[in-house]
Amino acid sequence: MSTIQISELKPGKVVAANVTTADGRVLLAKGGKVEPWHLNLFQGLGIKSLEVEDSQEDRCIQEAADYVVDFFAYVNPDHPVMGELYNFAVDLVALRLGQGWTVPSLAERRAKNVENLSDVFSPDIVSPEKIAKHDVELSSFPEVYFKLREAIDSPATSVGRLAELVSQDMSLVAKLLKLANSPLYGLDQPIESIQRAIAIIGVKELSILALGMSAINYFKGIPPELIDMKTFWRHSISCGIFAKILAKTLGESHAERFFIAGLLHDAGRLILFKEMPYASSEAMIFARENVLPLVEAEQATFGFTHTMVSEHLLREWKFPPALSDLINHHHSPMAAPNPRDAAIIHVADVMANALGIAAGQMYVIPPFDEQAWDLLGIPAQGVQRICSDYEIQEENTLEVFS
Repeated sequence: MSTIQISELKPGKVVAANVTTADGRVLLAKGGKVEPWHLNLFQGLGIKSLEVEDSQEDRCIQEAADYVVDFFAYVNPDHPVMGELYNFAVDLVALRLGQGWTVPSLAERRAKNVENLSDVFSPDIVSPEKIAKHDVELSSFPEVYFKLREAIDSPATSVGRLAELVSQDMSLVAKLLKLANSPLYGLDQPIESIQRAIAIIGVKELSILALGMSAINYFKGIPPELIDMKTFWRHSISCGIFAKILAKTLGESHAERFFIAGLLHDAGRLILFKEMPYASSEAMIFARENVLPLVEAEQATFGFTHTMVSEHLLREWKFPPALSDLINHHHSPMAAPNPRDAAIIHVADVMANALGIAAGQMYVIPPFDEQAWDLLGIPAQGVQRICSDYEIQEENTLEVFS
């Protein structure tokens, strides 16, 4: 049962108590349904509020609001963008609750038992540079990655040569074609060959996509006790989709690099999971128990964050510096060489975290740089449209990486 103001009353609500006039005359008996004509009647008689039964929808919305609010504990709730994201997240969670979803329990939100895992480094003697260098020495990319890197760096790269290189990895071919045919591009005609994809998407853009998708294959062997990789990649892909939508909203002509930056923005975190699984679990537990963003818990646990690891990692991988800067500064966009571009990834990450609440993600939204949002110049009212565009593109794009 809830008390509702007459100005907010809608037809169809069931009253939980008799609605009466000042002299006690019953206008609508308990259990009666509010009809459209009741609204004018109640207002005309000066009735300010009344008690109504909570519907299943109302209960879902209230439960969703109670659950979602904790995830916004580390951001300014009065900022218009946070308000828009909060409302969108509540609606998504309420929808899932109505479909039978239950919010994760406290036990489910804790890291799993990782006592069997051991760290390569001790947290008190390790550095981001040492972690990145050690991992690169032990692992290697597929051969096609290095050939693509050489092709990207060469001004003489042709469509035929690039198609030839990509075609050496049939798994990569399949993913690129699925991506090119996804709603992310919204093309009218199906793309059935790499050559056609290159002609439509562009040599440089497809090169960057192939580069990023090759990098994904690098992350294997993450302990399943530590993290559900499906959930991790869902967030990463979501960040990439948001980044591309934001870039296109701002009129960027080469939006693929923002998609890839979003896709790989947490690459440094994956290296921490690989090299320091036990310490990473401590950071995760610390974040959840203290209602902290994971990036803050990393700083408290390691003395550095995943972006400091990615800075050295991407240098070892010889990633294009402009692309690396977007990834390395997604938590500190105003410190980037190009703050506006880094702001796109920063905002995309925040949006992906907010909408990820309905998908069961466990961590509070990281700090939101209001200066970065102002730099983009997008009105707060545009958040709803951006989130709606994301929902249209999400599922089919996720399938590309499954």
